[in-house]
Amino acid sequence: MSGISGPTYNPPATYGLLQQLINSADAVQSQMATLVTQASTGLVSSTYAGLGSEAATSLTLNQELAQNQTWLSNITSAQTNISLTQSAMTTLSKIASSISAALDNITPNGIATLATQAQNDLQQVASILDTQNGGNYLFAGQDSANPPVPNPSAILSSGFYTQIQTAMAGLATNGASATFNTILAIGSSNAAGTSPFSPALSPPSAGFNTTAQIGPGETAVTGLLASANTFAISSGPYTTGSAIRDLMTVLATVGSMNDAMYGTAPFNGLVSSLQSMAQGAVNGLAGEASGLGAVQDVLTTQQNELTSTNTALQTQISSVQDVNTADVLSKLTQVQTALQASYKMIANFQNMSLVNYIS
Repeated sequence: MSGISGPTYNPPATYGLLQQLINSADAVQSQMATLVTQASTGLVSSTYAGLGSEAATSLTLNQELAQNQTWLSNITSAQTNISLTQSAMTTLSKIASSISAALDNITPNGIATLATQAQNDLQQVASILDTQNGGNYLFAGQDSANPPVPNPSAILSSGFYTQIQTAMAGLATNGASATFNTILAIGSSNAAGTSPFSPALSPPSAGFNTTAQIGPGETAVTGLLASANTFAISSGPYTTGSAIRDLMTVLATVGSMNDAMYGTAPFNGLVSSLQSMAQGAVNGLAGEASGLGAVQDVLTTQQNELTSTNTALQTQISSVQDVNTADVLSKLTQVQTALQASYKMIANFQNMSLVNYIS
């Protein structure tokens, strides 16, 4: 049985041309949308995928930049902590120098006044050691959420002070050497009820200082400890091993003096030992401040290097991610012209009737 065939409809060739024009207009419109986005954002693409072969380079550079920014942030925070710590150390050093000078010039009727001043200074020292920055205690090491001196306003009623006061009361009986050794032991003690410092600082464990990462595998100390030296070395028979402890011990001892003690052999011998201890505190505090100053220099150098590196990285990233605005605007103008021409041609085709195709 044979099939029945009828006429086959073949669309005009111009129909395919119209579709091509429409497709071309869509492509131009897409290109214009990309150019408009680039002109408004200044970026080649808002995604890494849109960067094509440069995506891996952009990702690597941005990761390095982000890491450097973290280190720079750490350095900025560390510099603030160190600056505040140095300010506190300046005051502590002035107090140490003052009591050292006073011990060299004790007068018969000036002991009571000197004792009162020492008590006031001891309270000030205890308060300074509780200096904070953003809720963190600068002299507390890694235990920065807790005050290194738990109750600075009550330092004169602490076991540390009252035990030294008791030792001083027995000066005439026990003599200078025994009394000083007892006082030195109290000042060095980490026992609860004797140490004026928090449990975490009585004594602090090795490496208890606060630190910050400032580069690849590179860290820096960002603070000092209230109860132990970080940079200075305090040694000899007239030190607790800590410049701040030495200062507090001297102040507590002088604060426990009275006029009746003046001129006796035990008193003179004790004052001689205290003079050595006070001078050691002055030197130790200077060493601590100097060590912290060296860290500041390192931080400044590292900050400058990271800033320079980041500038170079930003330039490289810009070459990959950023567009040439003038070039984009020029292309945008050209594309807009081409799109308008495409729309006009499509409109002309739509106005043509079937009669135009077959005539």
